[in-house]
Parts: sequence; C-alpha cells; structure tokens
Amino acid sequence: MEDRIYTMVREADWRAAEAAGAYAGSADDARDGFLHFSTAGQLRASAAKHRAGVADLWLVEVDAARLGEALRWEPAAGGSRPGLFPHLYAKLPLSAVLSATRLPLGADGLHGFPAQIP
Repeated sequence: MEDRIYTMVREADWRAAEAAGAYAGSADDARDGFLHFSTAGQLRASAAKHRAGVADLWLVEVDAARLGEALRWEPAAGGSRPGLFPHLYAKLPLSAVLSATRLPLGADGLHGFPAQIP
C-alpha cells in the first residue's frame, strides 16, 4: 500500500483541527464512520467527483505508517471505483501530517494539484 495518502479539508475544519491537534472529519466522514483518504493516483478523480467547485480546500498529505491499525484499505462504497481506498477509523492526529497546503480552484471548477500528484 501507499506510504503517503491525502485528504481534502475545508478551511474552517482544518483551522479547528489545528486548534484541537487532530482532524475529526467532515460531515461525510461522520455519516460513513471513517475519514476518507485517497492515494496520489486517486486524488484527482476523487476531487472531481466529490469536491468540484469547492473553493476553500486544503490538501493534507499524511504519512500512512503513522496511523497504525486504524487505517484500512477498502473498496469504494458499492464498488463504484476500482482499487482500494485508505479509510481511517479514528481522528487524524496532526503528528501524522506531512504537509497541508491550500488547494487552488481553477475557473473550470477543478483543483490545481502540486507536481507530485499525477
């Protein structure tokens, strides 16, 4: 499995995570019972499907090895997308975060990703 995983977090939620020392997740995460992550190769499709047009996002890069057994690799709900996705069944401790950067939004409603994202 991948050693770096990613999630996209709204700015207000990221500021709350910084104050608390951990990210508890979005409303979608609460509904599903885990925090949603993507690999670098899955990230663009996830952003286009679930976050298109959302302007206030941060891209959070995480060291998967620091998450322990709470991180599970599972198929997408209903098998709608191929491959296994990283799901975290715990809050994300900020000690596992490698970087957090603003995710710019283009005029087309799609996000501009850093060079390491294929």
